[in-house]
Amino acid sequence: MKNFLLSFFVIALVFSCGATGKTVQDSNPIKASTNSYWQQHVDYTMEINMNVNNYQYKGKQKLVYTNNSPDVLNHVYYHLYFNAFQPGSEMDVRSRTINDPDPRVGDRISKLQPNEIGYIKVNSLLQNGKAISYETVGTVLEVKLNQPIQPGEKVTFDMDFDAQVPVQIRRSGRNNKEGVALSMSQWYPKLAEYDDEGWHADPYIGREFHGVWGDFDVKLTIDAAYVVGGTGYLQGEPTLKSGKKTHHFKAPKVHDFTWAADPDYIHDTLQMPNGPLLHFYYKKTLKQNYLDNWKKLQSDTALLMDFFNENIGDYPYDQYSVIQGGDGGMEYAMCTLITGERKYGSLLGVTAHELAHKWFQFLLASNESKHEWMDEGFTSYISNLAMNSLSENKKSNPLYGSYRGYLALANSGVEQPLTTHSDRYALNGVYGAAAYSKGAVFLAQLGYVIGEDNLDKTIKKYFEDFKFKHPKPFDIIRTAERITDLELDWYFIDFAQTTNTIDYGVKTVEGKTITLERIGLMPMPIDLSVTYTDGSTEEFYIPLQMMRGEKPTSATIIKDWAWAIPTYSFEAKKAVKSVEIDASQMMADVNPKNNTITKE
Repeated sequence: MKNFLLSFFVIALVFSCGATGKTVQDSNPIKASTNSYWQQHVDYTMEINMNVNNYQYKGKQKLVYTNNSPDVLNHVYYHLYFNAFQPGSEMDVRSRTINDPDPRVGDRISKLQPNEIGYIKVNSLLQNGKAISYETVGTVLEVKLNQPIQPGEKVTFDMDFDAQVPVQIRRSGRNNKEGVALSMSQWYPKLAEYDDEGWHADPYIGREFHGVWGDFDVKLTIDAAYVVGGTGYLQGEPTLKSGKKTHHFKAPKVHDFTWAADPDYIHDTLQMPNGPLLHFYYKKTLKQNYLDNWKKLQSDTALLMDFFNENIGDYPYDQYSVIQGGDGGMEYAMCTLITGERKYGSLLGVTAHELAHKWFQFLLASNESKHEWMDEGFTSYISNLAMNSLSENKKSNPLYGSYRGYLALANSGVEQPLTTHSDRYALNGVYGAAAYSKGAVFLAQLGYVIGEDNLDKTIKKYFEDFKFKHPKPFDIIRTAERITDLELDWYFIDFAQTTNTIDYGVKTVEGKTITLERIGLMPMPIDLSVTYTDGSTEEFYIPLQMMRGEKPTSATIIKDWAWAIPTYSFEAKKAVKSVEIDASQMMADVNPKNNTITKE
């Protein structure tokens, strides 16, 4: 068990601002109408004054919230994420009681001194100019409205708040291990999302986020020596007053706003032809080999951007920034925070993963708390393909590592289904293997089920239909069904909602008669390779009856296999020497040892 926890914690750990730009599409909110889909909309205007000596800042926030739901809202909720970095918080206690704590957190929060903790303290809150009652409960601000928000109504909330940046522990913070002064993610009072499932005011315990689509207008005042980069487009040159600069950013059509700042940042740019302006912020105090890596990274980031544009859909913003900071690698709107003291392969690999998140989470804004595998798994899938495209030594299966991780999880006895809330996994290692490995296998294996060309079409159609929205897990399967005209709910149910496993075996080979058996509970169509005694070979395809059709294939298609019948026999054309189920190994069979029989 210790070896399992260690190996899968490694999986969990590894993946874990330019000129004025164009407006991204139409930022009008999506309303409830004849189209049953709706989503809320929020516009933030913030003025922030940062004191870099004590890492405290004061904020004024005007928030215009549009209730596009058909519901009357009596409450609203804000996330106060920095409150997690206080002794006794849920993040602190969970880290000290889980069996395989993240070493970046461990018991560090419990030891923070008052000047090292994080906090966001709300001083006042108004609804349409009138004071309203609120209560801070851990990392959530509970707000009781004076007047309910009616369907279709816009409401303005004005807030004054004080905050302190915690010592860098997890994602956000000050003075990270590489000396970056400020990594500012999840740093402001952030309105919780409300959708057709209700409010999502999840406490910040360990996992990731969900946010309301909207527009941001942020004025950040900070010591003039600091170089600032992050989300959004800089509106003209910063203004200077009393030794501080005010940077004015606007960010249209995003659901988050992140920035980083350091007095020692080098700021490089690379303009992509017909694409965004790429920004790179990294410390000039890095050792020469790391500085060289950051220079080399720039052209490769452009190649990665091209790959994702071609294989998912066009990146819609005018800028993207790769910023040294944080505690590993983490995706944010229009930018990434990544630690910079890495070998080049690691620097490129994590950049590829976080860049891919711009599609799978920041444009296809699934709920990371509830459906973590949709962003982490899909990102792992496409970033592995992207890295393979850049490699001189191409792998025949660039998803091999994901399959290996999932199969170890499935055989471990501690797997939990992908329907598990991300904070409710019993082990961090199980979360990592499920979100990253099984999530990636979900897409890769879908290609085995429907055909690779159909998977490519599905991904592009999924992006086109759900960008700037909040897709849910079944949306990807319904997209695949529309592309293929196949029935695929069985695949979603078994692989994403249960821990049922795939195990098919070759039971017997007698002359020309081949008998297969289904041992695991999960159904699958079968690709079968047969070698005859005369040395010739033939490929067979056995459709799954409940799939109501077949993928495109050049193999010989034979009769359907109904799931409830545990064995399947057919007559080959000639005497058989050997039989192999799924020679491609793209079906995640938990016991490949019984997939082959060779007669002596």
